[in-house]
Amino acid sequence: MPRKARTDAPGALHHIILREIERRKIFLDDFDRDNFLKRLDNVLSGTATPCFAWALIPNHAHLLLRTGTTAIATVMRRLLTGYAVSFNRRHRRHGPLFQNRYKSILCQEAFERLIKRVAKLFEISPKELLSGGKHTKTVKARSVVCYWGNRELGMSTIEVSKKLNISQPTASQSVVRGQKTAREQKLVFLELLNQ
Repeated sequence: MPRKARTDAPGALHHIILREIERRKIFLDDFDRDNFLKRLDNVLSGTATPCFAWALIPNHAHLLLRTGTTAIATVMRRLLTGYAVSFNRRHRRHGPLFQNRYKSILCQEAFERLIKRVAKLFEISPKELLSGGKHTKTVKARSVVCYWGNRELGMSTIEVSKKLNISQPTASQSVVRGQKTAREQKLVFLELLNQ
């Protein structure tokens, strides 16, 4: 059965996850991490693809990329092929390094998952979070969503305000409140999104 084509368009925001084929480490030391980041920088600058965030975990990595003029599939092929060849040569191994294709979540989906996860964390329903209510839990939850939507998913406060049915100035103020709430409660974006 053929694989489903990825959804992509200029301006689309992608949360990309890549894993080692047997869930072993893809970054064995600082040299591997530096090599990956140099390759990432070269590919991104060569394709004019904006990167808003990255996280290198020993057995997988997360990237937050916005599609530019070059398709994300092309960007990832250049990055992952070059890194896999380099890693295999350096560590005297053979065969594929990465598990299947990389996973790409359009940030529309990531934002919807974020709303569900934050609502669960604050023990309210997603509907309550989107209702515009003024209860303390609802306001804190909405503020965290505004903060992470803006800072972690790269959405403008205008985009966030439209999704949450609030005004743009309210979304801007909520970003500041959300940052404070996330720090006070020691909330970590990637941990929450991956639950």
